Amino acid sequence: MTLQWSCRGAAGSAVADVGDAGWGATAVLETKSGCPRRDTSQRRWPVVTGGCEYELMADSLLDRAIYSYGDVDRLVGLHAGTARRWLEGYERAGRFYDPVLRPDPTGGDEVTWGEMVEARLLAEFRSRDVPVQRLRPAIVRLRREFGRYPLAHARPFLEVEGRELVRVVQEQVGLERRLQLVVVRNGQLVLADSAERFSSAVEYDGDVVGRLKPDVRTPDVVMDPRRSFGQPAVRNVRTASLAEDFRAGASREELADLYDLTASQVDEALRFELIAGRERAA
Repeated sequence: MTLQWSCRGAAGSAVADVGDAGWGATAVLETKSGCPRRDTSQRRWPVVTGGCEYELMADSLLDRAIYSYGDVDRLVGLHAGTARRWLEGYERAGRFYDPVLRPDPTGGDEVTWGEMVEARLLAEFRSRDVPVQRLRPAIVRLRREFGRYPLAHARPFLEVEGRELVRVVQEQVGLERRLQLVVVRNGQLVLADSAERFSSAVEYDGDVVGRLKPDVRTPDVVMDPRRSFGQPAVRNVRTASLAEDFRAGASREELADLYDLTASQVDEALRFELIAGRERAA
């Protein structure tokens, strides 16, 4: 995982790439703004040293690799193997199709939070009779404008200028209307229905998605990469844990009392696990 630091001090601000050090590793950053060197083994943010404030940048949240391809398929409602094809590409009839959500295949088995979020958006198009592979040219262009995870940022969806950039990219690549993220209605540039549903299912932390509702039918169930290992949870109680206890014989009332939840929250958690385990496997 690539970490970045932001250092702000009297000499100005600077950003430097720490590299693939990971949490708790010992890598040292020296900025160009005169801020002191800082060891990345420090886990509390922000850190103030010598009058400079160090803060892990937002992109590092999106870079957290905490999922498998199977997790993505199950949690956003895809057929088995779909997430791997979207993220690693695939071969069919002797032709290789590039990944939709990555610049190139990585050969790895981990999926980042940013990729999970983007897969959640693409899942909104899964029922349409058009391959999401056709979104790749637009996503490649948007990556140049918004960074590694363009669909996990707020700007393309919430800002007028961001939507205009998306519109221009869609026009440049000839993206068909059924796959467009923004459309013109009554003379105004608005989110397309699929993008609107996605936008209503996420919460932004600054400019990036910080929380995600995997299914709008269970709005109390959320995913947050900073809590419960990014797994679906109700008030930080994993839905999988509630379902396991329920199958073991605990009543919904007992679960509500044990985990300090309401009965309706327990019901919603169990319903989500039912959706993820049955309907989504169909």
